[in-house]
Amino acid sequence: MNRKTLFTALACALLVFSMLGCGTTNHLQSITLGASLVNGKPPTSQTGFFTLEGNGGTIQLQAIANYSSGVKPKDVTSAVTFTMVVDPVNNVDAYDNPLPAPGQTVQIGVTGLVTAIDPATCTWVDVSPDPTKPAWFYVGAYKVTAMYQGITSQPMYIPVASSAGNPDDIFPPTQTGNNPSQLCGPTPTS
Repeated sequence: MNRKTLFTALACALLVFSMLGCGTTNHLQSITLGASLVNGKPPTSQTGFFTLEGNGGTIQLQAIANYSSGVKPKDVTSAVTFTMVVDPVNNVDAYDNPLPAPGQTVQIGVTGLVTAIDPATCTWVDVSPDPTKPAWFYVGAYKVTAMYQGITSQPMYIPVASSAGNPDDIFPPTQTGNNPSQLCGPTPTS
């Protein structure tokens, strides 16, 4: 085989292999934010909404990168930047006090561990007029997002139940004595 034929064959092979890679780019499409552990247990509530229970209670967030080429999603929790703010819509506690900024009552670490800290708070109210049949509604939450390679995840909302609830839940304002046990949010027994 002469050099010209060998060179032509190699060039053709290189061209074929380079064309095989066309159209199979692996671009980051989205980040999905969820929880891997809630108070040390696998999460049981829906994605995007988790209650932080008990003072010292924790939620371990998990960020998953989703790619355009069908490549298996990748856990990027250790590489994202988490942002936590008070939800601009639901932003009070059970006593109608404004929720404090993150770092007070709730903190988030660089690894995505959300922790309830002092001073404790309750962002759930019982809107039922019947003290024996509570109907829980959250009036305050913290909103968390994760950013990775310029893409921001969907928000996750975290109501807090680290203190006793209001015995006279004020939502609606005419309620009095509807939460005599001072519960804070839905529990398996309520």
